Amino acid sequence: MKAMITGATGFVGQGVLERLNQQAKWVPYLALRRPPSAEAIQAHSYTLVGDITPETDWHDALIDCQAVVHCAARVHVMDDPEVDPLAAFREANVAGTLNLARQAAESGIKRFVFISSIKVNGEQTSADRPFQADDTPAPSDPYGISKHEAEQGLLALAEETGMEVVIIRSPLVYGPGVKANFASLMRWLQKGVPLPLGAIHNQRSLVARGNLVDLIVTCLDHPDAANQIFLAGDGEDLSTTQLLRRMGQALGKPARLVPVPAGLLEAGAAVLGKRDVAQRLCGSLCVDIGKAQRLIGWQPPISIETALQETADAFLNEQNTLQAKDATP
Repeated sequence: MKAMITGATGFVGQGVLERLNQQAKWVPYLALRRPPSAEAIQAHSYTLVGDITPETDWHDALIDCQAVVHCAARVHVMDDPEVDPLAAFREANVAGTLNLARQAAESGIKRFVFISSIKVNGEQTSADRPFQADDTPAPSDPYGISKHEAEQGLLALAEETGMEVVIIRSPLVYGPGVKANFASLMRWLQKGVPLPLGAIHNQRSLVARGNLVDLIVTCLDHPDAANQIFLAGDGEDLSTTQLLRRMGQALGKPARLVPVPAGLLEAGAAVLGKRDVAQRLCGSLCVDIGKAQRLIGWQPPISIETALQETADAFLNEQNTLQAKDATP
């Protein structure tokens, strides 16, 4: 069977592509915005579709496919330069997604797997009340709102056309090759930079890319996944302090953490206009993966320890490669 993947050059999409290459049931087919530069992507069949808009033509990419994994999206960014961020998110994440889904239904696609975000549930939980898959959505930023609206449109389209939709909401994804804030934390830990995060008693859910990909592939054809919403996670929550300590161990660089009270950090961040950063570092955001466990028998196959070690090893290898290049005359 053939599965079309969008966003195959992105962090999650690359993981889906690698996983499908390791099994014989599904053959990946890529829908790309521009010609690929990576050799691993060039080796696959693909169609160039350009940007994801309400007018994008997906029909050539959908030929002979039985499923779609839609990873591509306009992603959440800090300090968004758009004058109207919500309109920009809606253009790609709502109108663009529903345009793809309608063409998928017309092409006879049986199942559409949509990678959404835990931001649809909200921004914060109490440590003892994790988000549930069937909670009332409460998105608060433009990205989360756009993902929620896309979910609503997809479920309505599923009811109208009979195409099966699976929605997977993910918290922060990490793993080998991770970039952005997670990579920055590893750089600080490797350099031995003291961090004022030694007294944070929150609880945060993360998901290793390998675990998220396993859930995605499971949902490609599990009969009980049809028209369901699942939350992804590692099945274990960590405080920011615990995460940094485990990351330091994986890097072979014990974390140098200063025990500054969370309230003081949050007050300082508010003064600096970084309230969102403090909320992610000090607040709790927990997810309950129980629905996926009960309904489709899914269990995260990779432990946090293993995933962090794999992430750290890849980071260190990359650093060593860069240092070797810099040392070459």
